[in-house]
Amino acid sequence: MTDRSVHTMSLVGGHLALDFVNTVDSRIGEPGPDYLNCYEDLLIWAGRRKLIDAETQQRLHRQSASKPDTSDAALSRAKALREALYSLCCVEIDNRTVEESDLKVFNAALQSATARRRVAAKRGVLEWIWQPDDTLDHIADRVSVAACALIIETKDSRRPIRQCPGHNCGWLFLDTSRGGRRQWCSDKTCGTPARVRRFRAG
Repeated sequence: MTDRSVHTMSLVGGHLALDFVNTVDSRIGEPGPDYLNCYEDLLIWAGRRKLIDAETQQRLHRQSASKPDTSDAALSRAKALREALYSLCCVEIDNRTVEESDLKVFNAALQSATARRRVAAKRGVLEWIWQPDDTLDHIADRVSVAACALIIETKDSRRPIRQCPGHNCGWLFLDTSRGGRRQWCSDKTCGTPARVRRFRAG
């Protein structure tokens, strides 16, 4: 099997916040590995998910290369946000208790994001835009805003969040299937192997 990395990982969550949570290869069973091992991995993921454009990606790359300690700290904050988001999504999935520590991390990211957005008029339409800056928290800022929309603002109008029960998986995804009965993050990586194991077990 081809080694999976941030370059090759599947983007099957159906929402960028869920794909961000899924940058840990396994959430149940044997944990890990973690795909975000350096700030460059975070940039690659954001580029693949089209969260940032090529110009922003290059700008953040130069900034991270010139300030490795700062980029390491920004990566740690992004990964803390990822773990908080996982726990907050699991509140919906399995009625997990909301932890104040997760809310603290999530709210800190939202505060950072709010400080870097403003309202602008484009072709007579008002919309949010991001300030053009070099903060290395820019990706986490964007993820936090998208996650807020997912778990709060659109909760009553969107499809439910599910967790894949596959062997050493546990990835999250939006169940957009017609009958609302999707079980696996991917039939290829989890569904078919599970059926093969059941068949062999007799």
